[in-house]
Amino acid sequence: MDVEILSRVQFAFTVAFHYIYPPLSIGLGMFLVIFEGMYLKTKNPIYESLTKFWIKIFALTFGIGVATGIVMEFEFGTNWATYSRYVGDVFGSALAAEGLFAFALESGFLGILLFGWNRVKPWVHFVSTIGVFFGSMFSAIWIVVANSWMQTPAGFKIVGEGMHARAEITDFWAMVFNPSSVDRISHVWIGAFLAGAFLVLSVHAYYLLRNRHVAQSKVGIKVALVVAAIFSLSQLFTGHRSADGVAHNQPAKLAAMEGHFDSLAVADMYIMGWVDKEEQQVTGISVPKGLTFLLHQDFETPVLGLEAFPEDERPTQINAIFQFYHLMVAIGMALIGLSLFGLFLMVKGKLFEHRWVLWIFVWAVILPQLANQFGWYSAEMGRQPWVVYGLLKTSNALSQAVTANQVLFSLIMFTIVYSLLFALFIYLLNKKIKVGMEDGDDTLLERPFQKDNPAFIS
Repeated sequence: MDVEILSRVQFAFTVAFHYIYPPLSIGLGMFLVIFEGMYLKTKNPIYESLTKFWIKIFALTFGIGVATGIVMEFEFGTNWATYSRYVGDVFGSALAAEGLFAFALESGFLGILLFGWNRVKPWVHFVSTIGVFFGSMFSAIWIVVANSWMQTPAGFKIVGEGMHARAEITDFWAMVFNPSSVDRISHVWIGAFLAGAFLVLSVHAYYLLRNRHVAQSKVGIKVALVVAAIFSLSQLFTGHRSADGVAHNQPAKLAAMEGHFDSLAVADMYIMGWVDKEEQQVTGISVPKGLTFLLHQDFETPVLGLEAFPEDERPTQINAIFQFYHLMVAIGMALIGLSLFGLFLMVKGKLFEHRWVLWIFVWAVILPQLANQFGWYSAEMGRQPWVVYGLLKTSNALSQAVTANQVLFSLIMFTIVYSLLFALFIYLLNKKIKVGMEDGDDTLLERPFQKDNPAFIS
């Protein structure tokens, strides 16, 4: 393998591993605000217990997320020096803004959130919880802004020539509000809220199956289901908006996502399928002219296909992009189905009667994580062969001094270290869940699924 492929694999691996944690931090931060806010309003000790427990889980995900994010910044300099020089002014501004407006806010209140429960007034602690939550959301803004600029550059000019060319910001706010940033930020936020909601669902469903923390888990599941339903449905809107933006700004990416090859023709929308790049056809289940209708609200307007672009400016891994995109959409629909099904059972008063429903919630925790990963894979692979769309190709963005052997060695080391770190995360998470909450609720129910039990969890 050459240095470009290895460098891309290394960066993809490190960023994918890192991205397990920030969505959980953002999603759990929202639940901390909800639980603590309800505690301050009602003084119900159930909400106090929920808040204290999820603060511990939040601290674990936040800590590992910070540690794994540092590596990527070094990779910009070691593996992608030409890219770093090219986008340094843009990325430098976005990362500086993250440090000033996001990380300072988040880290400034973090100590009070983690250690101040009995040391400061309740409203001070609640303000700190809100500050940490907003800090995590602001951090996502600036990272997504920087990435969105790579997808749809705006507010800049090119100075210098050849290997010394670089992008220089001419309009900071045009760079921030580039054509794709707002849609992508909302899409990322909602994906994070869903990751948090389904983690809360999973843990509290597990507790109910083990007859532990029943009162808290009933409340936690109900709150998480409402959040999951709201944001899984909202993701339909933001996803459609993002797809419209891709069709307008990156038509080659959209063509790869849908396996559309004809240079200018009406396009089907595939539910599932398999792309044969050589034969330029897709075998699968489709809605005839469905993509045309979604994009133009009619059945006759043509859609640009891959053949409309020079061969060296098209994404290469068409089938992989197609599969990742459709898996993301399929999981999104599954999350909607699970959330609405859970709400239906809750309204009917039968939410906790069936163990199989709780088992589904336990294992559904993986679905938002997979959807988040698949969405980023399709977005980043679909941008190829450009690292900055239409301006700088990935093959020209590499460091000239790094060899394939050096990248391969570091990739192997990262794989070993990150595997150990992930094992540590799972061990600590499992340990905290097994230890449980700080109350004696374990003795309240012995037979939660038997209706003759006076404490039956209805």
